[in-house]
Amino acid sequence: MPSLPDHRAARIVLLTSLYFAQGLPFGFFTQAFPVILRQRGHDLAEIGLVGLLNLPWALKFLWSPLVDRWQGSPLGPRRGWIVPLQVASLLILLFLAAAPTNNNGSLFWIGVAFLGLNVVAATQDIATDALAVNLLRGGERGLGNGVQVGGYRLGMIVGGGFLLVLFTQTGWSGSFAIMAGLMALVSLPVWIFREPASVAQPPAAAPTPALGAAFGRFLRRPGMAAWLGALCLYKAGDAFASSMIRPFLVDLGLALGDVGWLLGTAGSTAALLGAAAGGALLVRLPRRGALLGFGVLQLLSVAVWLLPALTPEVDRGVLYAVSIFEHFAGSMATVALFTAMMDASEPQHAGTDYTVQACVVVIATGVFGATSGFSARSLGFAGHFALATLLCAIGLAGVAALTRKGLLVAPVR
Repeated sequence: MPSLPDHRAARIVLLTSLYFAQGLPFGFFTQAFPVILRQRGHDLAEIGLVGLLNLPWALKFLWSPLVDRWQGSPLGPRRGWIVPLQVASLLILLFLAAAPTNNNGSLFWIGVAFLGLNVVAATQDIATDALAVNLLRGGERGLGNGVQVGGYRLGMIVGGGFLLVLFTQTGWSGSFAIMAGLMALVSLPVWIFREPASVAQPPAAAPTPALGAAFGRFLRRPGMAAWLGALCLYKAGDAFASSMIRPFLVDLGLALGDVGWLLGTAGSTAALLGAAAGGALLVRLPRRGALLGFGVLQLLSVAVWLLPALTPEVDRGVLYAVSIFEHFAGSMATVALFTAMMDASEPQHAGTDYTVQACVVVIATGVFGATSGFSARSLGFAGHFALATLLCAIGLAGVAALTRKGLLVAPVR
């Protein structure tokens, strides 16, 4: 009987479960947690500072060479990291489920636990991305990255939507217990998975390189500087626009439940379908063509927010259509970008290479998202979305120029 990785369906199930496991707590703490804090009377400044707990995702490149080089576990070079980190996530959630969390003073420890979960999940993401680079054949990478985006998004939907709906009945302890149970369930595929010998790894006798040497090797590759510039530009306009969509909907008079249905249900479902469509199309499309073509759709999905922003009386149907298109197109673009990033990662150093690229995207989109409020306050929402559309156009032109002789390669059949 062939081993688990020899089956495409088994590889897809494995990667879906791993990315779901990362998105589950992240969705709760980034989408449900701010709502709970606001209901408990915390001001917006305090809630905004919760975002600092996500810093491990932007800084994980600092320890990615360690994940690439320390591969002596009997569980396997990548699985040796993933399994213990899955267990650590489960233990943190069980601790939160058992700890008293019914007063505001306990929120500090919930925040500390969230920071710990982010460190664990960000480290696991390094190993998971490296495993995906090595397991997925070139022709499977579009589908694989559709699974990555879809699995992570599904975890966020469950953590940030489903658990928020249940929170009034289950409270802190019940919510964390449910999350721990789901985490244990989605850990099963990696427990039965046996890492194949074909997974690339450096020679056992090779010394661990200095951090600067690991990054220097990556940055000295031909075309890498241009490609990192393209990564900074590709999602910048989209992040600039999307950061102000929720405040815009609130100013339109939508209730919290309406926003949840619009973005959390309709929008997130569209994002899942967009990830599936993008992954399927990438099997046949050239990488650069997909990146630019899906980027045009992303640009249009930002521009359509001008329609409700310029309309005095906004129809709910228009809002749903705009939100669905924006999530669908943005998800397709993300799949194309992640697939190209995977192609640009050397198998022997996949953890470091992919993580550096991902951190560039996180930092760039974070900067544009952080400055979006100043734009919306100064220009109004219509002016803000117009500027975001312009940034998308400039970014797309820049990506087209920077990737003309860059690292994009045709998929392996």
